[in-house]
Amino acid sequence: MLTVIIPWREQPTRISALNAVRDWYLNEIVDVDFVLVDSHDDVFNLSQARNLGVASITDPHRVVVINDADTIPQRDSLLHAVDAAANSGLVHLPYTEYHWLGASGSAQFAAGAALNDCEFELVRGACSGVYVTTPQTWVSHGAQDERFRGWGFEDAAWYLAHSTLLGEPPRRSDGRVFALHHAAQPREGDQYDANAALMERYKDAAGDVTAMRALVDGSAAANASNALTLPGD
Repeated sequence: MLTVIIPWREQPTRISALNAVRDWYLNEIVDVDFVLVDSHDDVFNLSQARNLGVASITDPHRVVVINDADTIPQRDSLLHAVDAAANSGLVHLPYTEYHWLGASGSAQFAAGAALNDCEFELVRGACSGVYVTTPQTWVSHGAQDERFRGWGFEDAAWYLAHSTLLGEPPRRSDGRVFALHHAAQPREGDQYDANAALMERYKDAAGDVTAMRALVDGSAAANASNALTLPGD
């Protein structure tokens, strides 16, 4: 059985995307255990929800998929990543192309078009949407920084931490993911500015193991209330 962790706080415009993601897994993978996880924050905290989902897994070596509630992978690339993540000590991204379908492409998909045939915008450098990992690997480089609240930057910061502390970027499997349309969160305000400032600290620490470890240790302190530790620690 494949465990799929889905960060989730219900919003009307996101329900159809979540249903599409779950339908895809039930049709393509079949034997799936869905773990829907909300954050403790009053503002939905994607990093926190991901971390809580991983922390709920009792076997530190079990491969899990962390799948955003709006993103659909491809079967072969996902299964390749699942096989590889068991022993690599790295997080795997099951795609080399990130297709954001937008309103038009999502409408085409809802009307019955194949995902590959839907209009899309290619998002270059994407490192979010679907992760394949074990709890041990997730914790080994600090998980994701829960100081990123609301929208923005947690994925890019995580990518730099992974690349610096584990010695290489997350590994990718050839394939695509398809991100479905929903109402976007605001990308402005004090919290957005705080996220941007924290991201600058990650950029400054990139490539410097000592500096990145100190930054990640600060993240771990912020995460401590969620007991993000390996089972048995």
